[in-house]
Amino acid sequence: MITEHALLPVIPGQEQDFELAFRRARPIIASMAGFRYLSLSRSMESPSTYLLLVEWDRLEDHTVGFRQSEQYGNWRALLHHFYDPFPVVEHYQNVL
Repeated sequence: MITEHALLPVIPGQEQDFELAFRRARPIIASMAGFRYLSLSRSMESPSTYLLLVEWDRLEDHTVGFRQSEQYGNWRALLHHFYDPFPVVEHYQNVL
């Protein structure tokens, strides 16, 4: 299992619209092969920044299965216009 980690810098003033769009986008990613779990948290200190954590069975479930799918185009259309700058996504593997 791997964890996808992304800090999502939402354009200030668009947080509510982003959260509504994310609720619409969640079923897209949840339907993908290898998807296990997702959490979206909002920073208390920087309220325009969100932490996205997604658990996948394998790295390729995210990087190939999701990102190269038709569904990713729908995800991108719903969410990517909210980010400035575009988020850095990293993948983590449990060591303990």
